[in-house]
Amino acid sequence: MATLFDPPAPIIAPTTQGPGFPVRRLFCIGQNYAAHAREMGATPDGSAPFFFTKWADTVALSGTTIAYPPETSDYHFEAELVVAIGKGGRSIAPADAADHIYGYAAGLDMTRRDLQAQAKGKGRPWDVAKNVEQAAPLGVIHPASETGPMDAGHIGLTCNGDVRQDGDLSDMITSIPDIIAYISRFYRLEPGDLIYTGTPSGVGPVAVGDHLIVTIDGLTPCEVRIGAPEAA
Repeated sequence: MATLFDPPAPIIAPTTQGPGFPVRRLFCIGQNYAAHAREMGATPDGSAPFFFTKWADTVALSGTTIAYPPETSDYHFEAELVVAIGKGGRSIAPADAADHIYGYAAGLDMTRRDLQAQAKGKGRPWDVAKNVEQAAPLGVIHPASETGPMDAGHIGLTCNGDVRQDGDLSDMITSIPDIIAYISRFYRLEPGDLIYTGTPSGVGPVAVGDHLIVTIDGLTPCEVRIGAPEAA
């Protein structure tokens, strides 16, 4: 069927194996590290995880410059381990979750923190704070066959060379198998889905010109620069 305009090109993330990973959807876990939950004013209580979503075209590849978005004066970084789904499924058991993982990458969940605070205060969704153009930087995806389980290891972030986040993957409240099992209760996970698994404490604001680098043991770093706001 003819279309009124050209459909957007798919977002293809690089992998260490060569062939690219076509991005489908993003699921992002909130407050999955106790220290970060506390710095956001929450009390970790062991309840079920929660998540929000982002469009695939929020992905910005490592090495690029991302624009400082409009309608915010408090744009924050959040370093995250990203799980790339390679096999679909619904109601996946935690014991079977590894079979559905293609691989892992370092990434960022950028957030308009002031707008998030406003939404929280009014009991409203976080979309305007989280689902933002270029707000999901993503590094090179490493196949799980290379990395093994990513259930422990350093995760951190530097801003202009200064350490701002310094944590360990073992500090996740909800493990990766349990995250996959939980999300798949509500949605059928599909190849191409990405799961951003939460951030350790130390999140903070960026300014135009800042250079962010996310490092996770065993993975290629994810790095971006913050560019000037886009022209209207």
